[in-house]
Amino acid sequence: MNLIKIFYKIYANLTFKTSKKYWEERYASGGNSGVGSYGKLADFKAEVINDFIKNYKIKTVLEFGCGDGNQLSLLNTENYIGLDVSKTVIEKCINKFNKNEDKSFFIYEPCCFLDKNQIFSCDLTLSLDVLYHLIEQEIFEKYLKDLFSSSKKYVIIYSSNYNSPQVGFVKHRNFTNWIEINIKNFRLIKKIPNKYPPNDEKNPTKKSPSDFYIYAKDEIQ
Repeated sequence: MNLIKIFYKIYANLTFKTSKKYWEERYASGGNSGVGSYGKLADFKAEVINDFIKNYKIKTVLEFGCGDGNQLSLLNTENYIGLDVSKTVIEKCINKFNKNEDKSFFIYEPCCFLDKNQIFSCDLTLSLDVLYHLIEQEIFEKYLKDLFSSSKKYVIIYSSNYNSPQVGFVKHRNFTNWIEINIKNFRLIKKIPNKYPPNDEKNPTKKSPSDFYIYAKDEIQ
């Protein structure tokens, strides 16, 4: 590793505050949800999710970390709820989709989210390019618990799945091991590799370390 990369990692970690603060400041300053929510990566994600929604007759969708809504604009959902930690981006989504009667948006605050009455309960819950941006371990764990407890049938996670040290607002984890140990009523039914993996020499730009991991509740056949 050269000196430039070393100094970048040190600087990124020293200037990072919290996951929530990072994303609120990013959106408030005019930033977007990143390259994964645009272009060919967004098209790939939409293709997989739309096929799943159609094939499994999904009627309600809840996304934890909806971002700026660009990915959502490519999804074919009947009834959708988007949650995000950023007040700025939730306001943006409300304005962007204000004419869509089937879309609702709310601020997600992990430490203030307890839904024993299953108000936020849908056929499918989504987590797209979120897990490796949850730097704090307690937030990572609470997020996954909320993601699975809010699903009636299926959970789709699109993320990297290996361990690496934190660099700024990114920290990769082997989340499937955590789920296997801590989430007892769901099982992994399918993994779909990324169409544009990091080692793809044919696509020099817009690659992603994320793959699709699809979980089903135990009672779902």
